[in-house]
Amino acid sequence: MDRKLLEAAAALLFMVMLVRFSGTAQEVKLDVRSPVFASGDRIPAKYTCDGEDVSPPIEWSRGPTATESYALIMDDPDAPGGVFTHWVIYNIPYNVTRFEQYVTALDRLDDGTTQGKNHFGRIGYGGPCPPPGKPHHYRFNVYALDNRLSLGPGATKEGLLKAMDGHVLAQGVLMGIYGR
Repeated sequence: MDRKLLEAAAALLFMVMLVRFSGTAQEVKLDVRSPVFASGDRIPAKYTCDGEDVSPPIEWSRGPTATESYALIMDDPDAPGGVFTHWVIYNIPYNVTRFEQYVTALDRLDDGTTQGKNHFGRIGYGGPCPPPGKPHHYRFNVYALDNRLSLGPGATKEGLLKAMDGHVLAQGVLMGIYGR
């Protein structure tokens, strides 16, 4: 085989391997779902300010083997004043891949899961509560992280995102809608 052709083939193989194995977290997806609504469907009123305002059951696929913890951020990108944060929860143990409904609004849960402050100014979940009009979209973003974060209770979404920077192995989103 011609030496130049062999070098070109080796260079091409190297580039293909580099692209294949240097992927970003956005290429590894978590499957995020809920047994009470499908992605793109209406969130049942029970989980909103028009109902019991309790957290819905959420589950996600297991992250890559290097996953040490998970984080979840629920927000509303359609809020009139900009993106509104409804739930900030992190340091979810690596072996937990679901929340049942009614996650207690405590700083720390028994397994070490830590909750931050939402834009209602409270720890824990605050359900959809849009003004009358066009339905809003609510994103349940789940992140698989390569560490447990040294972040105390009450962190904001911005603080959590900063702490997660460089540690996201995979992510996924469940989108629900709700309007009044």
